[in-house]
Amino acid sequence: MNLQLRDKVTVITGPAKGMGRAVTLAFAREGAQLVLAGRDVAAIEPVAAEALALGVPAIVVPCDMTDAAQTEALAAAAVSRFGRIDIMVNVAGGSGPIGKTGWETSAEEFSDIVELNMTGCFNTMHAVLPGMIARKSGKVVNVGGTFGMRGRAGRTAYSASKWGLRGLTKSFALEAGPFGINVNCVAPGMVDGPRFREKVCANMADKLGITLEEAMTRHAADYALRRVSTDEDIANACLFLASEVSRQITGVDLPVDGGWAML
Repeated sequence: MNLQLRDKVTVITGPAKGMGRAVTLAFAREGAQLVLAGRDVAAIEPVAAEALALGVPAIVVPCDMTDAAQTEALAAAAVSRFGRIDIMVNVAGGSGPIGKTGWETSAEEFSDIVELNMTGCFNTMHAVLPGMIARKSGKVVNVGGTFGMRGRAGRTAYSASKWGLRGLTKSFALEAGPFGINVNCVAPGMVDGPRFREKVCANMADKLGITLEEAMTRHAADYALRRVSTDEDIANACLFLASEVSRQITGVDLPVDGGWAML
């Protein structure tokens, strides 16, 4: 199937590793022109080099998404280099405190993760949407999480931030829809990788007195398909929602979790 993403100017936040790297390379393989944004430029440069090796242009722009002025500068840099922005993919985010109840979570911890996961996406959408509206064309894909669909004990701050991102996504979808712009959210469940293994599974293993492997198995057992998602699963969902094959889909939360949030 031709996703019609060749030469589409795509801004991706948080591209340095994990899901972000997988999303970046997935768009590169489809021939998209890439603007890669994040705070750690040195960590992004190798991913940009991988994209360049696949034959697509890729630039790196330093940007702290929680700073509105920097996201405006990001949008300006993308337009200056490529003339427009077709697709915005917000991958950048954090996990917040793990294993803490709401009353154990500090006000600073709560504020920090809401600022990163919710305000950061607001800032990038605020920066890129005026250009999309002027051209009456564009796609926005926010990466949320299934704990923003069902909640999760011990993840109060993270869950709140992702619930908030869902509200932003749906409101922007309603506002931008009349201009032919799709705004959607991909909601990963647990995704295999260092954060999942070293933080989430390690926390469960320590709390229950089990091995790391047993903790991973317990997490997988929560899902209908009995497997944990991969970075590539998330990347494929982002490709779908950024493509023309999903032209009639907007304002949705697409769980990519092997069957948990919606079952």
